[in-house]
Amino acid sequence: MATGDQDGDQLRTDSKGRHAPLREDEVERAFDALVARGRPRLFRTVAELLASGVIAGMEISLGVLAFLAVEEATGSELLAGLAFGVGFIALLLGNSELFTEGFLVPIAVVLAKEAGWWRLLRFWGITLFGNLLGGWLTMWMVVVAFPKLGSTAVATGRTFAESGFTLRTFLLAVLAGSVMTLLTRMRIGTSDDVARVIASLTTALLVAGLSMYHSVLDTLFLFGGIHAGAGYGYGTWIAFFGWTVLGNAVGGIGLTSFLRLVRSHERLYEWRHTAPESNRP
Repeated sequence: MATGDQDGDQLRTDSKGRHAPLREDEVERAFDALVARGRPRLFRTVAELLASGVIAGMEISLGVLAFLAVEEATGSELLAGLAFGVGFIALLLGNSELFTEGFLVPIAVVLAKEAGWWRLLRFWGITLFGNLLGGWLTMWMVVVAFPKLGSTAVATGRTFAESGFTLRTFLLAVLAGSVMTLLTRMRIGTSDDVARVIASLTTALLVAGLSMYHSVLDTLFLFGGIHAGAGYGYGTWIAFFGWTVLGNAVGGIGLTSFLRLVRSHERLYEWRHTAPESNRP
């Protein structure tokens, strides 16, 4: 019996010789959850990834609809941002994929050697395409079905279309990427659906209510304005999108994901040194 306990303690000793009582179980369990939940997502078929991405684009457009309706009625961006939480709650309960929610989790899977890098790129590319396709279609339906919101859609989209390539807009994109990745971590860190909903509403207030720059979410505002006959077009959107994706990646990958992985580096080390080659097709 004593030998078994000693063997167990030895297994729980990390690369720095720290024993079980000195290890942060909550942090390690959270990292294990990242890998466990993320691996199946990277091994979905192309059809499954595309369908999930399109659904997410449609669901997050419901948040845009709520935002436009509340802003039209109240003139308050903060209240509209809170209403935008409808979209995040739909994503949460619908288990669909939003592009920038795929920073921390799939990267953790790849670094843990549970999947190859090409699967990550495949995941990102198909998910993003699906988000844009679903969002473009749904925003067309929103503008046609709610013509009174057309002027608000044009005005909101113009905010992003005319923002330019400045340090301010880049930092707003960095903050948005960081906050969205934090949302992913908070959702995985609890099994309480009420806490997840609160996290979704809080994130919506920060990202939409404070007009942070998010590549997919703000693209939907631009799509809405374009469908409503705005003076800006798809060329303007492409420029905005490229600038914002870069900022989102710096915030979501370079800051939040990197620091989370550094905090869990011992557990990551263990995953990397126990993963068989067959896990990385």
